[in-house]
Amino acid sequence: MTEDVLLVGCGNMGGAMLRGWLAQHRTGLTVVDPSVERIPEGARAMGALPADEPAPRVVVLAVKPQMLTAVAPAIEHVVGPETILLSVLAAVEIASLRRHFPRARAMVRAVPNLPGAIGAGVTALAADGLDSADSALVTGLCEPLGPVEWLSGEALIDAATSVSGCGPAFLFRFADAVVQAGVAQGLDAGTARRLFAATMTGSGQMLMASNDSPGEMANRVASPGGVTLAGLAVLDRDDALVRLIGETLAAAARRSAEMAADAR
Repeated sequence: MTEDVLLVGCGNMGGAMLRGWLAQHRTGLTVVDPSVERIPEGARAMGALPADEPAPRVVVLAVKPQMLTAVAPAIEHVVGPETILLSVLAAVEIASLRRHFPRARAMVRAVPNLPGAIGAGVTALAADGLDSADSALVTGLCEPLGPVEWLSGEALIDAATSVSGCGPAFLFRFADAVVQAGVAQGLDAGTARRLFAATMTGSGQMLMASNDSPGEMANRVASPGGVTLAGLAVLDRDDALVRLIGETLAAAARRSAEMAADAR
């Protein structure tokens, strides 16, 4: 038994996690991915797992969900009684993972997001079978990627996926709309992008540091009769934005639940 981490899959999410770990100079990383040429320097890379590979302390499963049935037999021999399986597979429940890896010490479902590649992401976690030492180990593994949020149960994973897992895409889409609107008002695209990217970063930091609700913080930006209030009046009209975002997150959570049902 080693204290190393085995990352299975180095696509978008697995690659983002790996880059986040390497940026923090984490060692002891082994990556299994058929496309070994895309694995960054600093990690041990292999296209397939040898039969005599020692069991690591943590196996991070980051392949596409539909690949689980094919991948599980090739790595099951290193997921033993002392190994924690950390899965970032969207919509694959712990019960399904247990069927593929019955000898695992503990199971953790993780919802990281792409900003973890630069240490600015967030990871939501739900687990089965963890003791306090295991929890501390998993928290320590995920913290280099950004803040860690332990959920009270696996039932909240779909909601966390829609809020933070999908969140970067939703924010990028909103940013794209703002940039397009800025260009329509005369800014060049580069200037509009830089202005709003910096605005999103600073606003996010303020939100993290404040105990006030986002709604209260928005109201504080707006002066009576001012330009911000004029814009907020459009967003707030008939609760259009609240309804749109509610429908957006509900659609994402619903699709996550559908995928989970398909994976059972």
